[in-house]
Amino acid sequence: MIVIYTKTELKNYRSKFLIQLRPLTSIPFCEYMKVEYIQPFILATRKVLSTMAFMESKPKKPYLKSEEKFEAYGEISGVIELNGESRGSIGINFSEDCILKIALQMLGEEFDKITDDIADMVGELVNMISGDARRELVKLGFNFTAGIPVMSKGLNHQIKHFVQERVIIIPFQTDGGDFYIETCFDSKKFLE
Repeated sequence: MIVIYTKTELKNYRSKFLIQLRPLTSIPFCEYMKVEYIQPFILATRKVLSTMAFMESKPKKPYLKSEEKFEAYGEISGVIELNGESRGSIGINFSEDCILKIALQMLGEEFDKITDDIADMVGELVNMISGDARRELVKLGFNFTAGIPVMSKGLNHQIKHFVQERVIIIPFQTDGGDFYIETCFDSKKFLE
């Protein structure tokens, strides 16, 4: 199921989101990414997982990643650079249980550990999510091109974004486990 918000609902959600996020950090208010720019990543993620892995995912409350934390929350991740109106990146990282369940659904094969085939699949997932999100961002006046996904795996591996800005984490929950979308952009236009 994909949730689409009306402008009024989005405005109300934005107010709640900013109020909930504000106490988590001392950075200036303008450093938050607008909720209407987060929504395309949520919708794209849910659509891609539903279509490709027949798996429903439920987004949880987004939050700012600690400035000192570069470690992934999961065991495998993919990050893709975005260029255009601003510069940034989108990343996705999965717990091992979650990605193994997705691999079973997508590839029809049961895995007991993360393999190179699964790493390739994660690269394709981040590419598809990026593509869908970019199509929605065009409607909001942002045109982006995407680079090639960079994959990392292993417990406590680091996620390197392509810009040195604050990272917004969008956690998701599935029947197979948790995963996280990370977005990071350098444009004030994108944040204010």
